[in-house]
Amino acid sequence: MINTSSSGDYGKTITYLGKLESGDVFKQLDKYAELGIIALARATPVDSGETAHSWYAKISSAGNRHKIEWFNSHNDGGAPVAVLIQYGHGTGTGGYVAGRDFINPAMRSIFDKAIDDIWRQVKNG
Repeated sequence: MINTSSSGDYGKTITYLGKLESGDVFKQLDKYAELGIIALARATPVDSGETAHSWYAKISSAGNRHKIEWFNSHNDGGAPVAVLIQYGHGTGTGGYVAGRDFINPAMRSIFDKAIDDIWRQVKNG
């Protein structure tokens, strides 16, 4: 036979679980969206500056899923310029312009900060 007993107050645990359930830890997503826009704008190689100034973010929530997406609205002939810079592209004269990975390094610190901040909120309530 196994017997268990407990004593004490579960108030802190219930409060902690309530905050997780309510999604309070995700209320700062707009802060990280803005930090991402700034980081991307600063990291974008500049010719005219139009691509660097064309970053924006969308935040969405569906059930327990929360998402930030970053976009760039600058296109050249229908081609997204930020993607062309990131991955490279062919030229009209048969040449090739190599890509420059500027997005991943710019966003790494934003992702790390968001993860650290959200985890700190989860742990500390």
